[in-house]
Amino acid sequence: MKSARSVRIFTGISIGILTISAVSALAFTTVTASIEKIDAFAGIDKRPEKKSSAINYLIVGSDTREGLTRAEQKELRVGSVKTAAGKRSDTMLLVHVSKSRDKAVIISIPRDSYALIPAHKNSAGKDIPAAHSKINSSFNWGGAPLLIQTLEQMTNLKIDHYVEINFVGFARMVDSLGGIEVCTKRDIDDPKSHLVLPAGVHTLNGIEALKYVRTREFDGLGDIGRMQRQQAFMSSVVKKATSLGVLLNPVTMTSFINSALSAVTTDSGLNSSELIVLAKQLKSLSASNVRTLTVPLSDLNYYANGVTASVLWDPVLAPQLWDRLREDRAVVDEVTPSPSPSATKAEKPKIIDKFKTRTAEDNICR
Repeated sequence: MKSARSVRIFTGISIGILTISAVSALAFTTVTASIEKIDAFAGIDKRPEKKSSAINYLIVGSDTREGLTRAEQKELRVGSVKTAAGKRSDTMLLVHVSKSRDKAVIISIPRDSYALIPAHKNSAGKDIPAAHSKINSSFNWGGAPLLIQTLEQMTNLKIDHYVEINFVGFARMVDSLGGIEVCTKRDIDDPKSHLVLPAGVHTLNGIEALKYVRTREFDGLGDIGRMQRQQAFMSSVVKKATSLGVLLNPVTMTSFINSALSAVTTDSGLNSSELIVLAKQLKSLSASNVRTLTVPLSDLNYYANGVTASVLWDPVLAPQLWDRLREDRAVVDEVTPSPSPSATKAEKPKIIDKFKTRTAEDNICR
C-alpha cells in the first residue's frame, strides 16, 4: 500500500512551528537538539543562483512506520516496519517565505509530476543515466539529494532547506493540539484510507487525521481533490498552532513543539539559531498572508517516454510561477483602475490570480 501519499499535508505543519512568535530562544535551543540531521544537498552541483533573501523550504512526508504502535498500525491498516521496510514519499510541498518574512506561498507538487530525473549513482554506487519518470521516483531512487536536484532543475529555484516528517510526527502533533477541525460538504467513505465521515464539521485526532489526508477515492477527483483537502487541513493546523489558546499555554506549546520536532529530519544547515531568528522575523505572518496552490498543470493524464498516467506542468504558467518566486514577487497581482471622471468613489483594486491560489483563511472551516 502506498501510504506515503498520506503524508503530504503534515509537512506543512513545520511552517506553523516557525510562525509561532511566542516561542522563546530557550525553547528552540532545547528541542532542536533532538532533530535528526542529514546531508540533503550531498553531491549536488551547478545549483541555481539566489536572486533575493527569501527562503525556500522543500518539505517532504515519509511513510516510515517507526514509532507507531501495533494498535495504530492496525487502525490505519498499514504494514509494520518489517513489512514496509524503508521509506517513500509520493508527495511534497515547496514553501516560499518572503524576504521580509511577512508572506508565504505553499505549493503542492503532485507525486506523479512528469520529470527528467538527473544522472546519479544508485545505492550500490552504479552510474544511472538520466531518465524520464514521475518526480516521486527521484526520492525513491536517491533520497533527498536527488529529489532536490530534480526539483531545482525543473524550477531553476534554489532550495535552501529540507524538512522531512514521518507518520508518528504528524499524529502526535495533531494530538498535542487537542485535535484539528475539518469540514466536509459530502459524506466520506474511502475504502483505501478507511475513513468514514458524514458531511459536516468534525474534530479529528492524530490517527483520524492521517486517514483524512490519505483520502482520495470518494469524490472522483483523485490526487487533485486530496491536495485541496490537505491544503485546508494544513491551514487549520497553522491557525490553531498560532492561536492565543496555544501561544499562551506553555504546556500545550511545549507539547506541540516537542511532538513536531522529535519526528523531524532536516538538512544539516538548518540549526537552532536560524530557527530562532526566523521565528522572530515571522511575527507578522498571518493566515491572510499565506497563499496555497498546486503547481499549474496542463495535462492530468500525460504519456511520454515510457511514463504513463503522469501529470504535466503547464508550460507557460509553471515557469511564470517559478520566476515570481525566484524574484520574490507576489503570485497575485493587484491592478488599480484608472480614475473615472464620473466615478463617485474610488474603485477597489482588481485582483488577478492566474495561479488560482487560496489564502490560508479561505481554506479554513467556517
